[in-house]
Amino acid sequence: MDTAHTLLVLRHAKAAGEPGVNDEQRPLTGRGRRNATALGQWLHAQGVSPDRVLCSSSRRTIQTWEQVSAALGAVLDANSVSFDRRVYDAGAGDLLDIVREQPDEARVVMTVGHNPASHQLTVDLTGRSDFPFPTCALAVIRLPVSWADAAPGSGDLMALWTPHQAP
Repeated sequence: MDTAHTLLVLRHAKAAGEPGVNDEQRPLTGRGRRNATALGQWLHAQGVSPDRVLCSSSRRTIQTWEQVSAALGAVLDANSVSFDRRVYDAGAGDLLDIVREQPDEARVVMTVGHNPASHQLTVDLTGRSDFPFPTCALAVIRLPVSWADAAPGSGDLMALWTPHQAP
C-alpha cells in the first residue's frame, strides 16, 4: 500500500498593516488577493487539490484560503477545513504536531499559516533552507510516510511557488 502523502505548506498572502487593527483581524491587500488567486490557478493547472485544510483563525489566512479555493475550484465539506487558533499561535514543531494528527485517508493536506513557522516547517521536513518564503509562498512536500510518522528530514521538496512566478 502506498503511504505517500503530500503536504502543502502555505504562508498567507500579503496583508494590510492598518493602524488600530489587531493582528488577527488584518485583511489581505489587493496584491494579496491577486497572489492567492494566482496560486489557486497554479494548483488547478498542476492538478493538486487538498483533501484537508488546516487554516489559522486569522482573517488574512481565512481570506487567503477563500481566494485560493475559489480559483482552484476546491469543494470541501465543512469537516475538511478547520480554522484553528492553534495554527495561528504555532511554531514549526506545533505545526508538525497538528499535521501528525491528520487521518491517513487524506492524501493531500494544506496548512495555511504564518511565518516563521511555515518556512521553518518546510526547512525541518525537507532539510533544505536555500529558498525564500515570501507572503503567499507555497511549498509542495512529498512525505513517503503516514502523517503520524512525519518527522524532520522525512520529506522531499517537490515544488515551491512564490508570487514572483505569477504572470
